[in-house]
Amino acid sequence: MVGSTDGVTDKVYSNGLIHHSSDSVEEKLDELRRLMGKAEGDPLRIVGVGAGAWGSVFVAMLQDSYGHLRDKVLIRIWRRPGRSVDRATAEHLFEVINSREDVLRRLIRRCAYLKYVEARLGDRTLFADELLKDGFCVNMIDTPLCPMKVVTNLQEAVWDADIVVNGLPSTETHVVFEEISRYWKERVTMPVIISLSKGVEAELEPEPRIITPTQIINRATGVPNENILYLGGPNIASEIYNNEYANARICGAEKWRKPLAKFLRQPHFIVWDNGDLVTHEVMGGLKNVYAIGAGMVAALTNESATSKSVYFAHCTSEMIFITHLLAEEPEKLAGPLLADTYVTLLKGRNAWYGQKLAKGELSLEMGDSIKGKGMIQGVSAVKAFFELLSQPSLSILHPDEKKPVAPVELCPILKMLYRILIIREFPPQAILQALRDETMNDPRDLIAIAQTHAFYRPSLLGQQL
Repeated sequence: MVGSTDGVTDKVYSNGLIHHSSDSVEEKLDELRRLMGKAEGDPLRIVGVGAGAWGSVFVAMLQDSYGHLRDKVLIRIWRRPGRSVDRATAEHLFEVINSREDVLRRLIRRCAYLKYVEARLGDRTLFADELLKDGFCVNMIDTPLCPMKVVTNLQEAVWDADIVVNGLPSTETHVVFEEISRYWKERVTMPVIISLSKGVEAELEPEPRIITPTQIINRATGVPNENILYLGGPNIASEIYNNEYANARICGAEKWRKPLAKFLRQPHFIVWDNGDLVTHEVMGGLKNVYAIGAGMVAALTNESATSKSVYFAHCTSEMIFITHLLAEEPEKLAGPLLADTYVTLLKGRNAWYGQKLAKGELSLEMGDSIKGKGMIQGVSAVKAFFELLSQPSLSILHPDEKKPVAPVELCPILKMLYRILIIREFPPQAILQALRDETMNDPRDLIAIAQTHAFYRPSLLGQQL
């Protein structure tokens, strides 16, 4: 429903929000252009790197908001070429297209509909990059996006970018940004990078520490830390694109986080800013660990609310304990971490993956990159946190046994997930055995231990006291 009065347009979203739009969108763009030193006639170049669900939605939202201002901003997205779409996916996509009149009309208008008919009949092979140009992400077929400018040559995509949005999994970030660094050697000014990735890696030498995607980008490219930011929040990509109300935090140096928060903010997508980049980034990876276990418990107990609440109590106590190792003021993280954990347990891909494993519909031999879902980042995060917290150099005094133990010894859920997912010692059913272990302590006890002992280890995040 649209109405206008004196040049101001009101748009009513399906979630009930009313968007009052005027010249504010262009003003926000002009403000960011000035900050980045863009001359008139030189468009701001924004590039998404990686086309998973969240990366595609993020770029599509920017295209929806600012794409019409072509003389001031150019928005494009890079994805690898050559990924074919199987016939079952093509058939499902055809159903989605024909169920949405707006999408159907758009494809007919762009003379793009016939290829989907041919793919449905098995007479043509579609590729992920051509789907994305028409507004379809292969990891999120049921949620059509807007058409986007897609580039399959990485050098062409990034060499002159002003803002780069990292939508890659942490496991792919180093390789891709190392290649990107070759194309930036002649640059006078470095771009601003917004990382959406929630994975983490562990580095054990010369001393144990967590490596996050923003740190990987800094190492690979030499882009200064003040130009690299992290954006995360309790969000499901498809729901955000469908204008469900959501919020997020952009974390990093004040010079860029505040203007970017303003630039990215929309009526249904509220973006706050925070200076604590690495800790928020690590928490985004931590919740993925426990989401996999939550999916297993849900499937194995036939969605028992009681069993899921027992698991939630134990996993949140472990997360609280781990945040006390990682953060000097962990209580500030409680709200954002629990919110992100909650939405991931409800509808995230990591919880979905745990459910499918427990039901036998997926196997570990299939790997952690799943068709139609993308990378399950919780698997590598389980490995990273277990290996990190197993290091003898991080030993803490066990409050009951009065002897030094590695921190992981106080995290039985994390230990069991490692034994199920990484070394494959036990089947998914073992997660219930861990929950029902009569020797397991009250979750409150672990929280009390964390709150009454000086466990903070700044070196884990590469920080010094």
